[in-house]
Amino acid sequence: MLVGVSTRNYARSLEPVPEGIEARATSRSAVSRQFVARTQGQVETFLTRPLGDLDLPVIMLDGTGMGDHLLVVALGVDEKGYKHVLGVTEGSTESEEVCHGLLRQLVERGLVLERARLFTIDGGKGLRRAIRVMFGPWALIQRCQVHKLRNVVDHLPQNKRAWVKAAMTRAWAQATVGEARGKLRDLASQLEDQHPSAARSVLEGLEETLTVIALGVSASLSRTLRTTNPIENLQGAIQRVCRNVKHWRSGSMALRWGVSALVEAEKKFRRVKGYREIPQLIAALEATINSESLDRKAKTA
Repeated sequence: MLVGVSTRNYARSLEPVPEGIEARATSRSAVSRQFVARTQGQVETFLTRPLGDLDLPVIMLDGTGMGDHLLVVALGVDEKGYKHVLGVTEGSTESEEVCHGLLRQLVERGLVLERARLFTIDGGKGLRRAIRVMFGPWALIQRCQVHKLRNVVDHLPQNKRAWVKAAMTRAWAQATVGEARGKLRDLASQLEDQHPSAARSVLEGLEETLTVIALGVSASLSRTLRTTNPIENLQGAIQRVCRNVKHWRSGSMALRWGVSALVEAEKKFRRVKGYREIPQLIAALEATINSESLDRKAKTA
């Protein structure tokens, strides 16, 4: 079933039994019961795996829809560039409560709180608030630039979208935060008169789209960290495994199928592009967090 054979066609996928022997446990209902029984245990094991031995300078969070249900997935990248599916929770939206619940589960399973860390997210306010509440000053947030592009062009007519995308891409390709910020503000000024909603979208959360640039990481690692593409590849795996499911009867069903797909996807994981530069990323994260901490203490004093 995980490779795409539906319950209806399961019996046809098997080798024929010898003449005179009756095949059993191959009906749709029998296969479904077996799948439920096996995946239920897998979900419990998957969602309780200890995380204390993992050093995770990067965590990505994003959601994928399954009917009326939403699975929010956490993907970690360790100090050697290997990816790990950390956890998943089911809800109806990326609300602060749902996301906070997922992060709390990760901490309860051993994820270190007091560690300089980069979170790459799609820009959802619930996700951002949950990260701030749980990790406070230890977290830097990178807004996914792909999601930001989509948000901006949704406010534009078709004939304006290509050049705005090109302008934003050029801005994010700049070597310094100052240059990137200047180009994005110039773009917002150009859009302000005829497309004020698009201009506001460019400026909304602008600084968090520049976090990776400020950290000064290499181009290859930067491309990995600026977007949630690594976790969206996971979502593609979920959609492929679940393509034969037409009706989601419950959240537990969505969770069972989603976890099963994630377990399959993990078997094919490779290290992220630019993994050799992760030590430099860790040093930049620690330097930034320490600098911000000193600034807060100075202001308090």
